[in-house]
Amino acid sequence: MSDAAAPSTTAAARRAARSRRALLVALGVDNLGSGLVLPLVLVYTTTVVGVPLGTAGLLVTAGTVVGLLAPPLAGGLVDRVGPKVVVVASQALQAAGVLVYLLADGPGAVLLAAALVAAGTQTFYSSVFALIADVAPEGPKDRTFAGVEVVRSTAFGVGALVAAVLLSRFDGADAPVLRGALALDAASFVLCAGLLLAFVHPVRHHAAATAAATTAATTAATDDAQPGAGPETGALSDSAPVSRTPPSVLTNRPYLALIAVTALLALPSDFLLVGMAVYLRELAPGSEWAAGAGITALTATSLLTVTVVRLTGHWPRTTSMALGGSCLTAWAALSAVSIWLPASWVGPWVLASMVLLAGGSLLFGSRVNALAEAAAPQASRGRHLAAFQYAFTAAGLLAPLLVSAMAVGLWLPWLVVGAAAALGAAVIPLVGRRLPQHAVRPGGLVEAPPQE
Repeated sequence: MSDAAAPSTTAAARRAARSRRALLVALGVDNLGSGLVLPLVLVYTTTVVGVPLGTAGLLVTAGTVVGLLAPPLAGGLVDRVGPKVVVVASQALQAAGVLVYLLADGPGAVLLAAALVAAGTQTFYSSVFALIADVAPEGPKDRTFAGVEVVRSTAFGVGALVAAVLLSRFDGADAPVLRGALALDAASFVLCAGLLLAFVHPVRHHAAATAAATTAATTAATDDAQPGAGPETGALSDSAPVSRTPPSVLTNRPYLALIAVTALLALPSDFLLVGMAVYLRELAPGSEWAAGAGITALTATSLLTVTVVRLTGHWPRTTSMALGGSCLTAWAALSAVSIWLPASWVGPWVLASMVLLAGGSLLFGSRVNALAEAAAPQASRGRHLAAFQYAFTAAGLLAPLLVSAMAVGLWLPWLVVGAAAALGAAVIPLVGRRLPQHAVRPGGLVEAPPQE
């Protein structure tokens, strides 16, 4: 390396490190605002806008469904212009939705606001993981994703805590306070977008890299295949090989199977969020405190994500996910046992059993996004990662239906949740055999050191 090249390389490494730090700050700001407002949306809609609760719930749900149309468009844009522009656009959409909430005077405006926020949220999740990967060091991205998850979970938890204080202090009916919370949320989206534009500069411009790689693949296709130059040995980084024709998500059966299994393994955590308090109220009134305590504990354990990645770094990613699914299955079984316990035991029993939920969520969640990013074909990475987010959307939509299933029997949701987790744990190793092996077995999680 020449004397002139060394300072240039060092400067590039420093810029990359600054981009990673700025991205963490930006995502922390985003999640702080989201955690603050999500618990207040229905409260604001009913108390300030004046929409009846039943209608408000339907409007927000309808808006969420409209937002589900965003991922395919977002994924295509990521492949064409890179993820940074799309993440910034997602912040603008969400800020616009919150502003419409602030100006809303009836059901129509609430529906528009909910649709804008949902579209922005879906666009965000369809593009942010590609952006994280593009600012991460070369090599496996597990630790980078884990670090981001810690920051985002912590910021969301702080925002949710502030929301809880506001609801408690003002009894959820103080219009100026609720408007102020929404204004802060809109400001958080604008600030996040500004930080991304000013300070986050991805190391790899995905659109340009894809075009260059596709051209190279076209040229190389005229040559004879070299011995041993398969997709695993030819991969120089934790990314899927590039093909001349960008593969469609709908024809990538192993990736579709990964999406389905991820939905199964994500269901238990979503059911905890929307159904545990209802279950406890029906089973043992007065024990609902265990649901809130469990959610708080689950948020706190996310701080261990980086540690879990370090401890499981020598495992195939699918092994960690399978073990996590087994823990989630055991949690569902123990929770179901509470049906036969004395009422005074239910709260402590349910809270203690959440240790298994926390462990399973950590083992599953700490590796799944890195697996999805690495397994996505490089030429259509944006579209694949956008489709992958439907796994979590499906789990979120199914969880409320499980709450309704309690009308049949309190045991029924646990049967479904346990069966889903068990099926996911059993199938993910089989799915892993069909996925690119460099994605399943990244070969250690030592990220590239800074270049000298």
